Amino acid sequence: MRAFLTRHPRLAALIAQLGKFGSVGAVAYVVQLAATNLLWEAAGMDALPGQVLGTLVSIAVAFVGNRFWTFADRARTGYGRETLLFLAMNGVGLLIQLGCQAFSVYVLGFDDPVSRNIAGNVVGVALGTLFRFFSYRTWVFPERPAAEPGRPTAEEEPPARRP
Repeated sequence: MRAFLTRHPRLAALIAQLGKFGSVGAVAYVVQLAATNLLWEAAGMDALPGQVLGTLVSIAVAFVGNRFWTFADRARTGYGRETLLFLAMNGVGLLIQLGCQAFSVYVLGFDDPVSRNIAGNVVGVALGTLFRFFSYRTWVFPERPAAEPGRPTAEEEPPARRP
């Protein structure tokens, strides 16, 4: 396997990135499960508001981990832009998750804690995670642009002199 990955460095980089993304996601997932279930059980919140607030807490954890670890080698396109796109992509991921939750509760009639967790925190999170990984790689934390032949990269370019 090592020889195969040596011959295919882009695949090796993707696998490493998936590992980091998965690690950050696992931590955020535990935070979400704890927050969501605490809101449902201890605070007595309904299914969807509890899911939204629990997910918002985990989004903050995921942003820090993904920006500063998973995609640390990617281009920096501005903290504000990255934050806005990250939140927008997580909004779509949350809608995917809530769609699964709503389908389970309002269409299938499964409104017990186990069903809520399966629909929102297993199926919804899995589908939302696939979308998030694709969107983070593509739009939120894009690859560094390739240097044009004869032009230095941003790291090689000397700082601008002031007159």
